Parts: sequence; C-alpha cells; structure tokens
Amino acid sequence: MKRTPSRILFVLSLALIVALASITYFGVGEDNTGSAKNIKLGLDLKGGVSITYQVVDEEYTTEEFEDTLAKLEKRVQSYSLEAQAYTVGDDRITVDIPGEYDDAEVAEEIGKPGSIQFVSDSGEVDDANTEEDESLTIWLTGEDIEDAQPDTQTSSTSSGISTGGVSYVVTLTMTDEGAEKLKEATTELYGEELSIVYDGETISSPTVSAVISDGKAIISGMETYEEAEQLATTIRIGSLSLELEQISSSVVGAKLGNDAVSTSLFAGLIGILLVIIFMIIVYRVPGVVAGIALVLYTAVELLVMEAFNVTLTVAGIAGIILSIGMAVDANVIIYSRIREEIAAGERVENAIKVGFNKSTSAILDGNITTLIASAILMWRGSGTIQSFAQTLAIGIVTSMFTALVISRGLMYLVYHMGVQEKKYYGADHHRKQFNFLKPRNIFAAASGAVAALGLIVMAVYFINDEGILNWSVEFRGGTSITAEYEENYDIEYFNDNIKPVIEDIINSTDVQGQCYTNTSQIVIRMPELSNAVTSDDDSTATSASTDSGDDEDAAEDAATLNEVKAVLVEQFGAIEDTFEIDTISSTVSASMRQDAITSVVLAIICMLLYIWIRFKDVKFATSAIIALVHDVLIVFVFYGVTRISVDNTFIACMLTILGYSINATIVIFDRIRENLAVKSREESYEELVNKSISQTLTRSMYTTLTTFITIFMVFLLGVSSIRTFAAPLMVGVLVGGYSSVCITGALWYRMKMSSEKRKAKKDNE
Repeated sequence: MKRTPSRILFVLSLALIVALASITYFGVGEDNTGSAKNIKLGLDLKGGVSITYQVVDEEYTTEEFEDTLAKLEKRVQSYSLEAQAYTVGDDRITVDIPGEYDDAEVAEEIGKPGSIQFVSDSGEVDDANTEEDESLTIWLTGEDIEDAQPDTQTSSTSSGISTGGVSYVVTLTMTDEGAEKLKEATTELYGEELSIVYDGETISSPTVSAVISDGKAIISGMETYEEAEQLATTIRIGSLSLELEQISSSVVGAKLGNDAVSTSLFAGLIGILLVIIFMIIVYRVPGVVAGIALVLYTAVELLVMEAFNVTLTVAGIAGIILSIGMAVDANVIIYSRIREEIAAGERVENAIKVGFNKSTSAILDGNITTLIASAILMWRGSGTIQSFAQTLAIGIVTSMFTALVISRGLMYLVYHMGVQEKKYYGADHHRKQFNFLKPRNIFAAASGAVAALGLIVMAVYFINDEGILNWSVEFRGGTSITAEYEENYDIEYFNDNIKPVIEDIINSTDVQGQCYTNTSQIVIRMPELSNAVTSDDDSTATSASTDSGDDEDAAEDAATLNEVKAVLVEQFGAIEDTFEIDTISSTVSASMRQDAITSVVLAIICMLLYIWIRFKDVKFATSAIIALVHDVLIVFVFYGVTRISVDNTFIACMLTILGYSINATIVIFDRIRENLAVKSREESYEELVNKSISQTLTRSMYTTLTTFITIFMVFLLGVSSIRTFAAPLMVGVLVGGYSSVCITGALWYRMKMSSEKRKAKKDNE
C-alpha cells in the first residue's frame, strides 16, 4: 500500500471517529439523536417519580400483601430495571421509577388492578391500550384470574395408556365471575385463538379446544418448564391480589445529587486521558493508536447505550469502568506482543501481524468468558444485576471490535504511511525471569492470614450485635422520616449538611435522603428504629413489653428518633406537625437477592465450563475459579472490616471484580498453554510457569495500573456516595492483579504436579 492512499484512509478514519465523538456530545437533529445526554439515567443519578399506594381492603393476609408487592415490582421494572417497590408501614407500598416525570400518568398505569387481557381479534394486537381498539373483543381481564401455575403432563393414548412423554403446561384457575366469562368465551371461540395480552403485548395465543365450564383451563405448547413458569408468572403479575388506592405521587430528584453525573463523567474522562498519555509514553506510536481506538470505543459504547435505551446507574458505571479496563487490556496484550516480536528480530510489519495473531486467543477467551457471565446475569438477574450486565456486555463487544479490528487497521495504515522504524514501536528488553513459584506458600499464607484476620474482625462485630456486614437500608429496610421544611433544600445540601448531623446522632453512615422537586418535602431513610414507631399515628413512643431489655431498646430508639426530629426542626427548619415516621422494607427484595445469587452461581459455572473446554484441561478452570473466590473473599472482608455501607452497588462491585479477575487470569493461562505446546523435555513445569508469568508480567502491571487510574479518578473527584462505591473496586483491582500473578499459576502448577505424580505412579504399577 502506498503512502498517499494510506494517509487519505487514515485522515478519513480520524474524521469518522471525530464525527462519532461529536454525535455523542451534540447529537443529530432537533431531538439531538445519539447524544449521550439522552441516555436514560437511574433514580440515583437523575431522579424520577415516587408513588405511594395504600391497600383499600380492610382485611387481607400477609401472603396477599407480599404477592401484591411482588407484582408491583415486576410492573415497575417494565419502565426501568432500576425501578423499586417497597413497603411503608403495614398497608402502603411505594414505588420509585427513574427517568419518568409524569407522576399522574405513571400512577394510573401501574396501579391498575390488572393489565392481563384475554382477547379475540381479527388482526394483530399492536396497541397497548386494547380497550380503545374496536377490533378486539375482551373476554377476561386480570381481575378474573385467581391463580396461574406451571405444571407438567404425561402424554397418553386415547385409551388412557401412558406413552411416557412429558409436556409443559400452565394451569389457570378463575374466580367465580371469571369462570362464567371463560365458559362464554370458549363456547363462542371453539376452534379459534384466544390471545393473552399483557400490557399490549401478546404473550400467548392458545387455541380453544374445549368448552370450559369449571373455571380451570390448561395452556399447552411450552417447550420447557421454564417457559411455562415464565408465562404463569406473567399472568399472575397481571392481576393484583389487593385493591390499591394512590395516596401520593411526586417527582423526586437524584438520590446522589445532580452533580453525580457530571463529576463522574469528568472523572472518567480525566482517567481515560491519563490512560491514553500513559499508553503513548510506554508504547509510542502504538500508544497513539490505542488512544484513538479508546476514543472510538467510548463514542460507540455511548451511542449503543442511547440507541438501546439502556438505563445508566452507578452499577452501570461499574460495567463501563470494567469494559474500559478490558479495552485497554486488549491493546496492552497486542502491543506487548508486537514488542516481543520486534525484540526477537522480526521486521516491524511482520511483528504487527504476528502480534495481533498471537494476541487474539487471549483477548477472545478473556472477553468471551466475561460476555458469557453477562448473558447469564441478563437472563437470570434482575434490577441492578441486569443494568450492570447490559452495560458490561455492550462494552465487551465494543472493546473487542475496536481492539481487534480498528486498532489493527489503524496500525497498518500508520506503518504504510512511512512510520516503519523500530524506534517508533520499541522492543522489549530481555526480561529477568522471576521465580514466582518459590514463594507460593508465602503468598498462600499471606492471603489466608488477611482473609482470616478480616473474618475474625467481622465475627467480633457480629458478637457485638453490629452485624457481619454494615447492611444498608436498601438491603434490610429501616425507618423513614418524612417532613416538610421551611426552605426547599436540594440533595447536595442534604448530603453536605443534614446527613452528617444525623449520622452522628444515630452512629451510622447509612443515611439516605430523597428530595422532591415540586415541594419542600424530604424523605430520610436510616437503620430501623422500630421500637420508636407506632402503628396508628406519626408520634413516637416506647413499645409495651414485659421484657426489660425490650423496654430499654424501645426507650433508646424513641430517644434517638426524638433527637433526630429536634435537630431537623431547630437547625434545618423542619415543620414539626408535618412529620411522618414509618417502617420501610428493603428495596432489594428477597427475589432480587435470590436472582443475584442464582445468576452469579450460574455465571461462575458457565465460565468454568468454557475455560475447561477452551483450554482442554479442568486444572485451568479450577484454578481460575479458586482465584475468583479468593478475590471476592478479600473484598468481602474489606467491606466487613471498614464497615462501608453495603447497598445495591455491592452486587455490581462484586460482579466487576469477578469479570476483571477472570480476564487477568486467562491472559496468564493463555501464555502457559502456548508455552506448553512448545515445551521441551528438559524444561520443567516450574520453569514453564515462571517463564509464562514473567512474559505477561508487564501486561499484568500495566492493566492493573490503567484500570486503577480510571477508578481512582472517580474516587478522587466523585461525590461521596460514588467514592464509597469506588473504594472497594480499587481494592478488587489490586487484589485481582495480585492473584493473577501470585496465585493462579501456582494453583495450576500444584494441580499439574499432583496429576503427574499420579500418572507416574500408575505407570510404575
């Protein structure tokens, strides 16, 4: 390729990248399509609506109340994965929905008794408001459904003999009124379809094969039990167990303050700029290419997030940070390889080609492993988990594209423009081979000691009735204090002035505020002071109890709450007769926690299977998983010892560490695998492992450093809540870098030598 065409293509490439970057800032057209400003932000970053409902029914069971809460939670998540539903007192449910600002419209929509409809239609069901579509005949609604459950049936012949086949179905039970409606519908529509529509979307279209008069129907045709379970759950969600009455709705500001987004973005940009400067200093011309590719990566990721309407939250920021780290890591792997080839005597052009080819397997394995985990988290997770997984998946695909396609193309263009001398690319100096395996017992003992000491400290906290972890209100529920103030305070004022005072009074940093945009009202949430909350009014009192210990706790809670109220009135102008004190449930529901555990376990299993299959050796997979457990345990201990509040970002933090750690480990395993293929008989496995770790040491150090820089800038410049999220991430990155170098290779070596000894013993026998 001649220099002139290469220069033209390079300039055109830069122009395209600049254009894409400009779109992410300015957008296109009157609606500023493509602008990052249009990305939907979560309640913590932007705000939204908060709506409270009260149960109308005078008598109801706990099960009915919890079922109604669960169904509302599912409904609000159709607006955003970050939407929350939680109980307030004994008969109220509050929902917080980010990114929505028409509180009246949203309140009407999600508070309906049911949005499930059984309809017959001559055409397509394509309008969410089916009641206004004259072509539809609505036979039943969610109010007519008493229950829906997944089930299995054994196939049989017409004479009743079982064939052994199993089919998956959903069994429906109607109310008395619903049974009559179903009989009428199945009589009229015999042999035709009766579509089930949820929020305007057809979720099933079973054919009526019999007249049903007993109110019990079976929907067949599901291929798996999970499919039947999903359909049954959706049908149940469509009908609330209890009638709800809206008692309040308001637009609320961002939980972290309006500055949270701008400061986080600014910190992220500074971090990326420092990483680009670092790459240029270390890798010279390839570093410039890496910087260009990183700009393109950032622009493409933001464009995709805006296009797919992904909600960005603090958890999403974690996914972006991890994907930036992986994008930089891919470039470090490639350019380190290129320098190795140049040091080995290859011409620059050939070194570029070989460097990219040899790097591909490590990049693909690391990214695909994390992408598999993201897919599992999106499939089985909910809320924060899905938000994290979405942004991470987008970042992974984008980073692979920019590293393996864009960087490669730009490198060849730069070379053919005449930048061909080795001095522009650098060459690796001869590396001194370190014996990383010799102190492996010391490394293992050090990790064990840190974990053990941390667990002991956490046990002391537990014995002192302070809990193993400092669970936030989001996980364990607590007490809310709502009041109006003489001035309209914003969340920044609350965080800087009101919050520290309350933290001192209750001796806890777990204090959250939420300001309303159309009133002077503030909701303050804090750890539970249940003994001070009465059930019939908003005053405080001690609970009646025959136990002296309970009396003391009640008195202490009441005194604490009264002190908080007094401070709010005297120092900050709270209006005394507007106080409302309630007990609130956790916003991270039991089902969300179960989803988190299930999805993480499945993700780890799938990662293990992929590594096993890809590396054709279970020892690689086992070593990687042990290292993951090590990294997560150390960060878990960090949370417990430092008493950092464990909120919903805790899950995202742990998932980020899993993704970062597995990626770092795979790079070393890929080099071990490569060296195994050319291992001589004279070379010992200890020498091979030490050589592999030494060859990838620069990459491990640089990737840890660049990822740490990005997170550190967020920690340094972000708002207080962002900093408490960034601190464990920084620990996780350092621990992940340490384990990949000092732990994983040693684990594989131990297993390999144990396997070799068993093999030798068997051969001798």
